Amino acid sequence: MKDSQAYKDKKAQFEQMITVYGRNVVVDMLHDETVMFYKIHLSKSNRQEGAVLEILDLAKKRGIEVKLQSKEQLSRISKNSKQDQGVAADILAPNYLDSQEIEQTLSEGYRLLALDGIQNPQNLGMIIRSAAAGNIDGIILPKDNSAKLSPLVIKASAGTLFKINIFHTKTLAPVLKQLSSKGAEVYALSSHAKEDIYTMHSGEKSVYVLGNESEGVSSEVEKECNASVAIPMQRGVESLNVAVTAALISFMRS
Repeated sequence: MKDSQAYKDKKAQFEQMITVYGRNVVVDMLHDETVMFYKIHLSKSNRQEGAVLEILDLAKKRGIEVKLQSKEQLSRISKNSKQDQGVAADILAPNYLDSQEIEQTLSEGYRLLALDGIQNPQNLGMIIRSAAAGNIDGIILPKDNSAKLSPLVIKASAGTLFKINIFHTKTLAPVLKQLSSKGAEVYALSSHAKEDIYTMHSGEKSVYVLGNESEGVSSEVEKECNASVAIPMQRGVESLNVAVTAALISFMRS
């Protein structure tokens, strides 16, 4: 029984792990005491100088395990051999949760952003930053057809990635359907909607779906939305960047 629980705890820990790569990224995170490290991976081919020495020194001071890897092993860990610079790190992110935990985690109600096919890492990072700073309780982020939580996203988020709940899922539509069945109001952002974000009245549980940078909300996801809402535009402007849209929603009054 104890072995079974230990296995579950270990599995849960690995599910809340994000792997980042790049020398400067890992150095910056090591300087942030709020970021929790599981393990740092260094390529055996790295020269013991500059950022590599700084990583080793900071890791030793913080008691973080450093494991030497072959180039091939490091590449499999980082999944980006062209940009990892021989450095990767496993970060523990308690706020990186399965989407099945939304109702349990936010039992008192919530305002969520759901991202449908956001491909640009910079947009994703800026969305995370606005959500963390604003009136948003979490972000639903699909693993399929979406930008990954990469160093580019972390940089664009200005370090706020670990300050807000990120609920991961394989695909978005089933999660929206489940949340809707439990009383959530799911809104698709659309320039064609008659109601706008300033005149709408949302309930205790609201989910705002932001679509792909060029194609908007997909038809599959739109089917699971209760309604569409727009951001009113002036002077013939047709649309806004998705990150700007996220910022406006994040600072709406609930």
